[in-house]
Amino acid sequence: MRAALAGSGTGARHAGPDVPQIGLVTVRPRRGEDAAHAARRLAAQPGVESAQPELRMRLRELADDPALTLPDPFAGTPASPLPAQTPLAWPLLREGFPSAWDVTRGERALVGVIDTGVDATHPELSPKVDALVDQQWTLSQGPAGVDADGHGTHVASIACAVTGNGAGIAGAGHDCRLVVEKTDLSDASIAAALVDATDRGVHAINMSFGDDGSRPASVAIKRALQYAAERDVVLVAAAADEPVREQGDPSNVLQPSGTGPDIGAGIGLSVTAAAYDGERAPFAGYGSQISLAAYGTTGAPGSRPRGIVGAFPANPTRYEQDAAHPCDCRTSIDGDPRYGYLAGTSMAAPQVAATAAMVRALNPDMSGRAVVTLLKRTARRGPGGGWNRDLGWGILDAERALASARTTDLRAPLSHVSANPVAGAIELRWSASDEAPDGVVASGLASVGLVAVRLRDRHVELSVRLRPRTRTVVFRGEPGERYGFVTRALDRAGNREPRPRRFDAVLRMPRATAPLSRNGDSAQPRR
Repeated sequence: MRAALAGSGTGARHAGPDVPQIGLVTVRPRRGEDAAHAARRLAAQPGVESAQPELRMRLRELADDPALTLPDPFAGTPASPLPAQTPLAWPLLREGFPSAWDVTRGERALVGVIDTGVDATHPELSPKVDALVDQQWTLSQGPAGVDADGHGTHVASIACAVTGNGAGIAGAGHDCRLVVEKTDLSDASIAAALVDATDRGVHAINMSFGDDGSRPASVAIKRALQYAAERDVVLVAAAADEPVREQGDPSNVLQPSGTGPDIGAGIGLSVTAAAYDGERAPFAGYGSQISLAAYGTTGAPGSRPRGIVGAFPANPTRYEQDAAHPCDCRTSIDGDPRYGYLAGTSMAAPQVAATAAMVRALNPDMSGRAVVTLLKRTARRGPGGGWNRDLGWGILDAERALASARTTDLRAPLSHVSANPVAGAIELRWSASDEAPDGVVASGLASVGLVAVRLRDRHVELSVRLRPRTRTVVFRGEPGERYGFVTRALDRAGNREPRPRRFDAVLRMPRATAPLSRNGDSAQPRR
């Protein structure tokens, strides 16, 4: 079998182990031939039961950040009989991030965070920041790499903290990187941040802020949101931190009132907060402006405002300096005190933004609008399924979202036909390939449409649908006439090659007495 496959007739070369006990032979494709085409060609050889491109797997490993295993003493709820065994990073585990990281580590994902800046010296963030941009106009709280408030550092770390380094917490987006836009929360500042982050190539933008919806949405912000959406940025905004139906701007721009139940409506995602028990957090917004949910608090009786663990700046935060209600929210992980608990929709949104960025980076053929729909469709539903007023389309499921993105082939195949004269005919040879972005599974070629046009009057002489295994056909037209030939491929996912602007080949039909044009060792057409 090995000799037959690796012989000159197939053009295949031995390239790996043979396992005769199970009939395995490993070969390389011909030079210039893609693996999918080689597999189809070899499968047609006598004595070959099946052939398929070889893939390379990835080691399954859970990131070793302590927060993924250290117990969270505050995460007890009636749904957890062993609260001491609940890890600090329980939201990531519940939302399927470890399995999502088996699909992609988010190496190319870029997340924009419009917030109070970050502590750029924090070990969870300093290696992850691509840009620090100060968009403050009406007041200044220091440069973008300084976070006197603490909110921005916490939010950015939930999205993209350093993961797999054996220290601290894990970011939802694993290896994703950050564009930090520090805002004073004025309309102009937010609009400038949206446009700047978009121009820097972010895949998703997180906005863990909003107003009460009592005023019309800012025209500047609406235009900036539209600017980003038109460039396929996935926009994510935190819903209200009050149990109200009006989520305010920008959430109500991304998912306008009444549109939540329509899975295809809106230009982004309005994210509410779920509690540990899988229900909407008591403080979180609800209603028809809600797209979906992510975990934003434990919601445990007696847990105070204990919420989601994230990075804290080294400096005292606003929460700790509140004279009326100072929070007991700072914590240590392995002796490092630069971490803290915060609860809110602000903590839910960056988990969604990081997932959206990973999806966009994995499958760049997906539009921003398609990613918005995907995250809704793959969210974990409650009883009854579908949309509901408390959790929208459900709680974020990163595992399902990335698995779906990996198998969503949106790239059209490519084909080409060449023409060679033979006695009284034209031999047409075509080639085609169906490729997908790295990490995405290509659906495979379904068929190729071949068209022959008589150029004198643009009359279609031949229009035929060819199976992938038929690579050569003979065309006989009127002697002396010039013909144009073109192919157009279709894959199994329904993606059709764009209509070509010009012919692949143009040739005059030879007379019957014309000499044969030999191809290799044979002048005979092969099918």
